[in-house]
Amino acid sequence: MSRPTTGPTGLAERAPHAVPAAAVGTGTGTGTLTVLDPRDDSFVGSVVEAGREEVADAVRRARSAQDAWMRTPAADRGVLLHAAATALRERADEMAALNGRETGKPFDDALGGVLAGADTLRQYAEIGPLHRGRSLVGARDAADFTIDQPRGVVAVITPWNDPVAVACGLIGAALVTGSTVVHKPSERCPHVGRMLGEVLSGVLPPEVLMTVSGGGAVGAALTEQPDVDAIAHVGSTATGRRIARVAALTGAHVVLENGGDDALIVDAGVDPVWAAEQAAVGAFANAGQICTSVERVFVHREIAPAFVEALAAEATRRNGRHELGPLVDRRLRDEVQRQVDEALASGASALVGGAVPSGPGAWYPATVLVDCGPRMTIMQEETFGPVAPVQVVADFDEALALASANRYGLAATVLTGSIANANRAVAELPVGAVKINAVFGGAPGGSAQPRGESGAGFGYGPELLDEMTLTKVVHYGSPVLTATGGAPTDEVAVDAGPGRTPHPQDPAEGGDPDAEGASDAEGDDQPRVHPGQPAEGG
Repeated sequence: MSRPTTGPTGLAERAPHAVPAAAVGTGTGTGTLTVLDPRDDSFVGSVVEAGREEVADAVRRARSAQDAWMRTPAADRGVLLHAAATALRERADEMAALNGRETGKPFDDALGGVLAGADTLRQYAEIGPLHRGRSLVGARDAADFTIDQPRGVVAVITPWNDPVAVACGLIGAALVTGSTVVHKPSERCPHVGRMLGEVLSGVLPPEVLMTVSGGGAVGAALTEQPDVDAIAHVGSTATGRRIARVAALTGAHVVLENGGDDALIVDAGVDPVWAAEQAAVGAFANAGQICTSVERVFVHREIAPAFVEALAAEATRRNGRHELGPLVDRRLRDEVQRQVDEALASGASALVGGAVPSGPGAWYPATVLVDCGPRMTIMQEETFGPVAPVQVVADFDEALALASANRYGLAATVLTGSIANANRAVAELPVGAVKINAVFGGAPGGSAQPRGESGAGFGYGPELLDEMTLTKVVHYGSPVLTATGGAPTDEVAVDAGPGRTPHPQDPAEGGDPDAEGASDAEGDDQPRVHPGQPAEGG
């Protein structure tokens, strides 16, 4: 964990927690991360980035700790995760306040993220020990089953927009299944990442969880380590693609949840005021800095006027009450404004917002754009700001086609009273999650695989345990003993039946009972075993 320098905030002066036991870094990092509060540009603190050798050392130490952690009974690992969740809750207010200072996230939202992280640790503490293999149906005198084993060392790279909840999900799933973790939090909230590592490491065995601080170079150094067995990344598509290329060379398993450009379809017949409320929640929550924010709105022309009027009113109300927090920094705000300016230059109009306010910080107003077209950047790329760009469509068919014509595939929402249209959307939208008549929400345990450039693999839910483990097939056959009941012979008997060589795709092993081509072993002194037969470990 990289060493922080002391700033006027006193972040580095806290005792006895300023330097966790699992610290990595000696002040010889490649640079310094300086964080300013996006609310008023005040200095939050600085963190020295980990050097390449420090990253390699963190991975080596996690590797050394992995064998003992893997041998720890799953139930005991679950108990420790429960303790980690309790420790996190005890410092939830402190962590939420720090999150607000680093990212501008309103306190209640930040606190909700910390508590969600603690709840996620508890969930994995419960379901992790229940993650088990399957019994297979083979020969009556044999036993066949699968077991799941930890991957080893997992590199976890997490974003700033919900830094505690996202990190706890990936860390919890990896730890409860017996892997160790090296975590690199976002360079935009390194102090939150350090505190999270400190809190969790305080109740875990030494070096089971390591934290390294830094920007893209540190993340690249981490993913390039040959001892990293899996990489779990939540963040931009560009970074995810670089990670995938590196993993193709190292052989690491990759789980990616990357950018999104989520569409909202507003069908004819729905209440336009209710639809506008849904659109506002989807586009403006957390100032639009959510991976599944509403980024494109396609509204049926029959209700478009009333919908647009209500959406503009929602944005105006939020701006008037100062409900939105700032964007994470001015760099992101500049990108949001660039996309808005390009849309305005291409014929769009701003009914509300659309301009950078004066004063300190990285504030940006809730913005409603109308007369948008599908070729505008704001309708093609992830904006990550409180902007609702609206395009009017002639019918549901056009809306569905436009919503589907995008290189991302994270999620989409459809507001409709038509069961037929809802079913079509579920079947045809090329995304990992389809939400009908609600922009957020859903039952626990739902886990999606993103499509297109939005990533790959299950990044959350029970299925994340599958991503964090490897499955091994086990076959127990019956030995042949000596006639006197002594020690087993050197030969392993294979019950192939007279004159037939067993094949790994025989029906008893899950093959096709009508398959042809079995070799004729008649006349052999010993039955010949196919080199790929499970009993021989092939």
